[in-house]
Amino acid sequence: MYVTIRDVAVAAGVSIATASRALSGEPNVSAASLRAVLSASERLGYRTNTVARSLRTRSTGTVGMVVPRISNPYFPRLVEAVERQLSTAGRELLLCDSQNDPDLEASRVDALLDRRVDGLIFIASDSRRSAATAARAQRSVRIVLMDRSVTGVRLDFVGVDNALGVRMVVAHLRQAGCASFGFVSSRTVDSSARARLSAYRRAVGRFDKDSAARTLLGDYSVEWGREATRTLMSAGPLPDALVCGADVVALGVNAELTEAGVSVPDDVAVTGFDDIAFASVSTPPLTTLRQPTDEIGAAGVRLLTGRIDGADGPAVIESLPPELVVRGSSSRRRVAG
Repeated sequence: MYVTIRDVAVAAGVSIATASRALSGEPNVSAASLRAVLSASERLGYRTNTVARSLRTRSTGTVGMVVPRISNPYFPRLVEAVERQLSTAGRELLLCDSQNDPDLEASRVDALLDRRVDGLIFIASDSRRSAATAARAQRSVRIVLMDRSVTGVRLDFVGVDNALGVRMVVAHLRQAGCASFGFVSSRTVDSSARARLSAYRRAVGRFDKDSAARTLLGDYSVEWGREATRTLMSAGPLPDALVCGADVVALGVNAELTEAGVSVPDDVAVTGFDDIAFASVSTPPLTTLRQPTDEIGAAGVRLLTGRIDGADGPAVIESLPPELVVRGSSSRRRVAG
């Protein structure tokens, strides 16, 4: 049988108005009435009608989030961080996967807007093609860009400082004795991939003039890491170090080198970016850049809830520093001499 708020009020011995105020968390409800209403609600199995509540309050208590590909191990960690923060703020998360398809991404955003989410956390699949979707969503709801930015639209953004991370890992590899470098990453359709490639070129181009020929761009996957490594091995001598734009790529590089009898890190040092769970248990364990997912999630939710609650002002840009985590894939390198 469907339980109504009238049933809860009768069971608690209070008016319907008092039961409604108690279940909505409104003030001016006595402690005794609140206890009676909550007890009756739990006993009867009453569920709040969120649609009716949204019509009254103009808020659904929900936030939408769109990620490029949930199968990438980095994004579930970020989703968990966001959901924890939203739960603390009394809001629920509605999650969509765009599968790295800007057209599908647009339809996912439309679906969330149709559900009247209070705000949107948007991780763009393509910095250019996703811009129109972000701009359109901005006209309907508060929006924060996370991890990846879009071009031509001024919106709040929170993510990692990609350029700083690449500089840190290149400096570490040079200190470990590496003089020649290669770079394996995703095509630069998203802002993170573009920033990492640009920072790599600036950091390495000054001392390794042949590094451009050893730059291979595909996608964020283990399979691409393997394929790129085979291409590099067939092209000639391998460089001292392979810098990868993501851990999933680096895991593929590691595996392919090991199977080919190339020692990591004695022959080639390998580094990643993200510090996913598999990074520490790969063979050898992967040197990488740890993204501060908890801090990114907290900052993104703070920005979004502030906007939902009426905070105004210019767009806020927060780039948080990563942490270099040195492990076996680079730390035991032999230095000639």
